[in-house]
Amino acid sequence: MTSDQPLLRTSSCASETLPLVPPSAPSTLNRGSFDSSGSVSTTNPFQSSEAPFVEQFFLECPPQEGRRLISWGTMDLQGKASSFEVSKTSSLVQEKTNKSQRIRHKSVQFEDNIPSADNARLIYINDPCRTNDKFEFTGNEIRTSKYTIISFMPKNLFIQFHRVAYLYFLAIAVLNQLPPLAVFGRTVSLFPLLFVLSVTAVKDGYEDWRRHRSDRKENNREALVLQSAQFRMKEWKKIQAGEVVRICANETIPCDMVLLGTSDPSGIAYIQTMNLDGESNLKTRYARQETTSIGFDGGQFSGLIRCEQPNRNIYDFTANMEFNGHKFPLSQSNIILRGCQLKNTEWAIGVVVYAGQETKAMMNSAASPSKRSKLETYMNRETLWLSIFLFVMCAVVATGMGLWLERHKEQLDTLPYYRRRFFNKGPKDGKTYRYYGLAMEIFFSFLSSIIVFQIMIPISLYITMELVRLGQSYFMIEDKHMYDSTTDSRFQCRSLNINEDLGQIRYVFSDKTGTLTENKMEFRRATVYGKDYGNSFPIKDLSVLDAGIAADSGGKRWKLKSEIAVDSELVALLHKELDGKEKVAAHEFFLTLAACNTVIPIHTQSSASQLHEDVEAIDYQGESPDEQALVAAASAYGYTLIERTSGHIVIDVNGERLRLEVLGLHEFDSVRKRMSVVIRFPNNSVKVLVKGADTSVLSILTKDSEISGNKAPVVFDTRQATQGYLTEYALLGLRTLVVASRDLTDLELEEWQCSYEEASTSLTDRSAKLRHTAALIECNLNLLGATGIEDKLQEGVPEAIESLRQAGIKVWVLTGDKQETAISIGLSCKLLTSDMQQIVINGNSEVDCRKLLADAKSKFGVKSVSCKNKNSKQKNNVEIDYLEIPVEMGTSNGSQGHAEGVMNTPLALIIDGNSLVYILEKDLESELFDLAISCKVVLCCRVAPLQKAGIVDLIKSRTDDMTLAIGDGANDVSMIQMADVGVGICGQEGRQAVMASDFAMGQFRFLKRLLLVHGHWNYQRVGYLVLYNFYRNAVFVLMLFWYILCTAFSTTSALTDWSSMFYSVIYTSVPTIVVGVLDKDLSHRTLMQFPKLYTAGHRYESYNMKLFWITMLDTLWQSLVLFYIPVFVYKDSAIDIWSLGSLWTISVVVLVNIHLAMDIQRWLLITHAATWGSIVITYVCMVVVDSIPIFPNYWTIYHLVKSGTYWLTILLITILALLPRFLLKVIQQNFWPSDIQIAREAEILKRPNHLRTKHYQGSS
Repeated sequence: MTSDQPLLRTSSCASETLPLVPPSAPSTLNRGSFDSSGSVSTTNPFQSSEAPFVEQFFLECPPQEGRRLISWGTMDLQGKASSFEVSKTSSLVQEKTNKSQRIRHKSVQFEDNIPSADNARLIYINDPCRTNDKFEFTGNEIRTSKYTIISFMPKNLFIQFHRVAYLYFLAIAVLNQLPPLAVFGRTVSLFPLLFVLSVTAVKDGYEDWRRHRSDRKENNREALVLQSAQFRMKEWKKIQAGEVVRICANETIPCDMVLLGTSDPSGIAYIQTMNLDGESNLKTRYARQETTSIGFDGGQFSGLIRCEQPNRNIYDFTANMEFNGHKFPLSQSNIILRGCQLKNTEWAIGVVVYAGQETKAMMNSAASPSKRSKLETYMNRETLWLSIFLFVMCAVVATGMGLWLERHKEQLDTLPYYRRRFFNKGPKDGKTYRYYGLAMEIFFSFLSSIIVFQIMIPISLYITMELVRLGQSYFMIEDKHMYDSTTDSRFQCRSLNINEDLGQIRYVFSDKTGTLTENKMEFRRATVYGKDYGNSFPIKDLSVLDAGIAADSGGKRWKLKSEIAVDSELVALLHKELDGKEKVAAHEFFLTLAACNTVIPIHTQSSASQLHEDVEAIDYQGESPDEQALVAAASAYGYTLIERTSGHIVIDVNGERLRLEVLGLHEFDSVRKRMSVVIRFPNNSVKVLVKGADTSVLSILTKDSEISGNKAPVVFDTRQATQGYLTEYALLGLRTLVVASRDLTDLELEEWQCSYEEASTSLTDRSAKLRHTAALIECNLNLLGATGIEDKLQEGVPEAIESLRQAGIKVWVLTGDKQETAISIGLSCKLLTSDMQQIVINGNSEVDCRKLLADAKSKFGVKSVSCKNKNSKQKNNVEIDYLEIPVEMGTSNGSQGHAEGVMNTPLALIIDGNSLVYILEKDLESELFDLAISCKVVLCCRVAPLQKAGIVDLIKSRTDDMTLAIGDGANDVSMIQMADVGVGICGQEGRQAVMASDFAMGQFRFLKRLLLVHGHWNYQRVGYLVLYNFYRNAVFVLMLFWYILCTAFSTTSALTDWSSMFYSVIYTSVPTIVVGVLDKDLSHRTLMQFPKLYTAGHRYESYNMKLFWITMLDTLWQSLVLFYIPVFVYKDSAIDIWSLGSLWTISVVVLVNIHLAMDIQRWLLITHAATWGSIVITYVCMVVVDSIPIFPNYWTIYHLVKSGTYWLTILLITILALLPRFLLKVIQQNFWPSDIQIAREAEILKRPNHLRTKHYQGSS
């Protein structure tokens, strides 16, 4: 792409950083004192609200000829970006728009809210009536509930009937109300559907009542509002846009407000946004200096705010304010949002701009997209087959009915049911009785059969599955092995629909920082002026140094919360008396670390008895662990940030306080990938201090650097040496950052200030214009050095990854770090091994990427195959890989099966975000897919959030394999929501990932137990549950079918209406639920010790089409035995049909429960109670029903139980019906045992070695 071409679509991520100071009034610009503007944070987790623009701003200085790459980058400084943006631009790849849109999940797409003169929202300060004169703004009352008293019934029923099965049973109930089709009693036929609807409605109603209660509590809270020149209490729900509100310390903010003033004279306020994004660290917000001196109590002030329309972007706010004749910009640093809390500030006053449902918090309250389990999708396929069976049976009955009527048409007038006319005297004499003609009788017979056979489609299965999943979730939450004591976080089940999917995961897509690592940064290495420091740390605390070196000021010491090891050689360099170039570079290096950030110093008094002196402890609150680590490192070396206000900062430099005036700050954004601050020193010199990613900063360095005015060219070897150390740090797994600075002349400062004022007051394209402004000063920089920060691996990560790989799961890591850093972490966590052949794709154009992919495929023999063949082959190769690899070794995960002639050496694909820009936007996705699935490991570096989602979609859309994404930051949200299963880590970067996830946990290592243990159990339980429910209902329906065939196809029933309805709701439901929640085929120790047992889920052992058809054949046999044994036994007796029906009812209940008992692996007291208790309950219900005189089966059970034949018949039915199943299980388990069976036998024998040997033999 040449420089005159429009930008490709880019996406980026960066940790949210706040402007250090508010924008100054225009008058201050002329004095050369410029406070940082609210440069619009481009780091948002949503789609950018920028308007499309074609003009390309040069972000690097000096401009470079030739091609420029705009990559989907992530930050090096912040490490894990908490957000991202998508800059919509004119693109050369218009034809790929649809494909790129596919990976943008609906939950991260938002409407553009481009503020303009015509579209701006006007807020008149302290004048709510004028603000809302057209009644276009909502009040501050919120509503999170779904229903009202009036809308509950229709709306709830409408939502419930989205399930097709409910519509089916509603149709059945309606048909049964028609006189010609009234097979069951009209009330009885409604019972199952009403029961299911009622249970769900009660649950939904209770949940909504709790929401109503919470809403009332929230809306009735009170806040101080300026009314009649005085602040008076007012309910939250009555607050309107334009009103001025006063918030006191520790109070919650009732609506979105622009700050006008605070208790701090400089207008600074500290807020905690935990309720909004889960982050516990404090953030700074600022009132404009033009409004901080207002006398609010008098109430005599006014102004106008022009702001953007309400939108969901909590990391961006674009507005202007007109006040006292001045017009100045407002940004995200000037607004405080609903739900946040005011901290460390006595009071704050602001004007309401968004209220109620229009606040950003409420607009972001949409739930995550619902997901359906894969097994449930397959279940719908089998339900379709059952529907076909149902219609075939109904057609057989209807056809038989027609043939029988045709054969006996001459006898119809003498038959009690089918006679054509009434013969009795009276008004109906001669009129039509119940015969409607042959065609209509056939039609009615078909519909009546559907009513009789209705439970062939198991409506109770839906309720059963919900209850089982709820029980499974309870035991996952209560699992003490997944409790993280360091963060006091338990496992969370945020979705109840996909528990069983955890047992079939084939791909895990993991973030690195905060997910595999702790996200607790420690300053380890530094290179200053081309020299490396930090190889050894002989000094642990500066207190051991002499008084001239210690950071001492007036007898006061600064003590950090945690110890930081320092390099004695670097400390000595900083305290040399001579002002050499190297010392000046080191001085500016640590000055930049201390000043170029948004960290807030917090002072606490402590005492150090050993030194007999007062020590003032200092801690740092920052929005990024990286920033906190860098500021703490600067303090350890004697550059302690001790004060930050809206216009200046104070740094204690080895005992001397240095007050620096902050003229402006350009926040980190993912396009520039750097951050800069403009500082005026006491000698009136002005410098710009910059830190950022190496790819960003190294390209804007001057060729001949000068440091602090010393015109001594820096040797080229300094830059080369720094780059060498950067590579070395990355190989050690350290996160790298480059530091640079330059002096600004008065002319440059004036030009930048004018440009900044124009850009910061713009209501359109503000972010792009601010980037262009930053480029004026972020050029010709002097290289100072670079840092290396260590982010340690979490406990148990290597072992967890190795176990997942043995379980046949591919682990892909998607990170924003440098390639070298990612590779180093990959090696340390055993994701990469020394025997792997690494394939590196680092293309700078579409042509390069295409060539690199083609060369790799050619070299390693990767063949392109159609998606159809690929999917089928992939399924087959799960079995192949499982057979070939012994237990002690990792698996090839099905990858080699996709290519002929692939080398025996395992492959590892390493690809960067630049290459993905071209690959995901061009016709190269299939090439990448072919290569990626042939590799054992895939490592994606420098990727943006939407690229992460794109990689997940690459696998998800081309295979049937289950995908799981795990991350801890807002930049992982799109990936988490794209995957079949999303897991959030409760880490250091807030709770955005947790709130968007299906499951949440405290550590990555818990993923091993979640999948290998709970995933295996849940899949095995739910798979069996579905098959058993199909069997249980089908055997009952087939028994009725055989009876109808023997009763002239009359759709009559020998069973009472209540017995038919109670069968699946009461008689047989409880054991199913108990087994679905508590049954365990193997212990958790065995499953953890032998990860390859997890591959049973990959082979669909618990639920597949073959098992379904075997189950249906077994069902057919059992139904024949169930029906014909009693018929043969009692064929010569005088038993009535209701007695026979009573026998069939108890026989089928006993049969299905003993069938279930044969498959139970773990017997508990509650299992016994549920299984045998259901038989007892059936008898109790039958005794009650048979004791009611109005029923035709009155007293039948009392006669039957007296006969020995009755009990022998039940025993005979049970033995004959289950004998084939028993013999088949014996043969299969003795001659073709599954690995699960072998492991179970070893558990029973208590012989682990036997298990290991047998396990391998059974797999071979």
